[in-house]
Amino acid sequence: MKLNIVLAIIALCISILIAYGFYSFGNDNNKLLLSTGSFIALAVTLIVSISVDFDLPRTNINIKIVSGIFFLILLISNLIFSFCSFTTPTYIVVNGILLLIYLLITYSIHKSKQ
Repeated sequence: MKLNIVLAIIALCISILIAYGFYSFGNDNNKLLLSTGSFIALAVTLIVSISVDFDLPRTNINIKIVSGIFFLILLISNLIFSFCSFTTPTYIVVNGILLLIYLLITYSIHKSKQ
């Protein structure tokens, strides 16, 4: 597994800009939670999708596809949360479950070594 630092910095900057957009459009009550949660979730998936390369080609492409799909799912989820009223536990549980499912699938693909 290799990390391309330049692409990781670009992925972090993209995640920061998206999180700032959610902060700008979010509810007054949960702006900080929405921007912080979206940054963490989107940064993890985008960094793995763009800047991490795995040794085996099948593992590499499968993890990149899963990362891209979960990036879109988390982006849509956070868009919904930015325009709707929500409670803190609801946001944490939904995004936490999505992120943990992503990590489980990614770990399983990496562990299979195909």
